Amino acid sequence: MVKQERAQVTRGTIVSGAAAVFGRRGYGLASIADIAEESGVTKGALYFHFPSKDELARAVITEQHRRTMAAAAEVVEQGLPGLETMVRLSAVLAHQLLTDPVVQAGIRLTTDVSMFDPPVTEPYEDWLRTTEALFRQAVDEGDLRPDLDPGMLASVVVPAYTGVQLVSETVARRKDLLERVRDLWTVLLPGIVPPDELDRLRRLPDLIR
Repeated sequence: MVKQERAQVTRGTIVSGAAAVFGRRGYGLASIADIAEESGVTKGALYFHFPSKDELARAVITEQHRRTMAAAAEVVEQGLPGLETMVRLSAVLAHQLLTDPVVQAGIRLTTDVSMFDPPVTEPYEDWLRTTEALFRQAVDEGDLRPDLDPGMLASVVVPAYTGVQLVSETVARRKDLLERVRDLWTVLLPGIVPPDELDRLRRLPDLIR
């Protein structure tokens, strides 16, 4: 049992070290030697847990996705209206992107689709399902236009959010990320909520701070 616990600690240390290197250098420029040094382990110990850089990158993505979905579950479990929950989720992910190196690295790796064969699609699929479910809830609650298809809307909002955070990271090192996410919802809301509910809902972007 002690040996298993030690192995898990080492594995977690390597994933954290890899996230730091991938976050700084990207997948292409990161080396196993860099990751081993950052993690404080030998290359042999690293290869024992992760036989390739590809598997290590996928492990970072898996851990990033676990953290984001755990944070999302905490928000969903509050039982708030669907549209408000969606806005709050976008704020939670933004804060993780600003503060958590594993989340930063995982998102960077996930958005570089040229690196993996097959591509890593599970995080996007989970977010699309979560978003669609919340939009369906919002329709039932009268906060979303009933003529809009929730699946279609999710397929627009999730990529839009991805683009916003990518541009913010590229242009401003994410210093303006919260502001840009507020802008996204400020632009979206007039087109997706029933006109007679807009005055009540137009302050939802103020939750992102």
